[in-house]
Amino acid sequence: RQRSTDSMNEQLMEIANHRNLWLIALFVVSVVALQAVLYIRLAFSTARRIGFERNKCMKALRAGATSAVGPSFAILIVMVGMISMVGAPISWLRLSVIGAAPTELTAATVGAGAYGVEFGSLEYDLMAMATSWWTMSVNGIGWLVVVGLLAHRLEKARERAGGGDLKWLAVLSGAAMLGCFAFLNSRSIMAGGGKLTSAIAGGLAMVFFLSLSKRLPWLKEYSLGLAMVAGMAFAMLWS
Repeated sequence: RQRSTDSMNEQLMEIANHRNLWLIALFVVSVVALQAVLYIRLAFSTARRIGFERNKCMKALRAGATSAVGPSFAILIVMVGMISMVGAPISWLRLSVIGAAPTELTAATVGAGAYGVEFGSLEYDLMAMATSWWTMSVNGIGWLVVVGLLAHRLEKARERAGGGDLKWLAVLSGAAMLGCFAFLNSRSIMAGGGKLTSAIAGGLAMVFFLSLSKRLPWLKEYSLGLAMVAGMAFAMLWS
């Protein structure tokens, strides 16, 4: 039975990591990479047109790249687990396009459950894996459609909500951003344990690095990425 199960898993992974799937994933990920390059190019072009200093653009670019390191570690860890279940190409594709590791893992699990098996169990066969793939793909369509249809209208809605008062608009935007991050972090806080430790450690580290950046201005653009790394390190020590 064990030999039969191992043989089935090998066949499943052979299909899941087929060359054609790699080519499809490479095409989609290349489109995402191209979009990022075009967006950066557009940002620098707009900055030059409005007289915004190039060195500030470079600082913002470095800060964004550094801040992306922390979340990328978490995505990489989840990707390793997903690869063993749904294959490397689809894991790479989904986490490159959406980047929400818990969402993709949940979608794969829901897909397996809809087929009637447990995700990663011995009964997880080719049809179950295909159902997971389908669920992961459909799950991301709504976000892409909403962004495509409504993103250009959001700025007008934001200005209307601010009532023309720039100070109030800045407060409103900041409060909305804090609310979003607080909501995303609330589940970690309520879970306690390592997640709570990570949230607290990351918050304290952010305060520390921002305070330190008053004496070392160059540190400010790296503070978010360093705070994320500190939070993950404390979570690992707690575990």
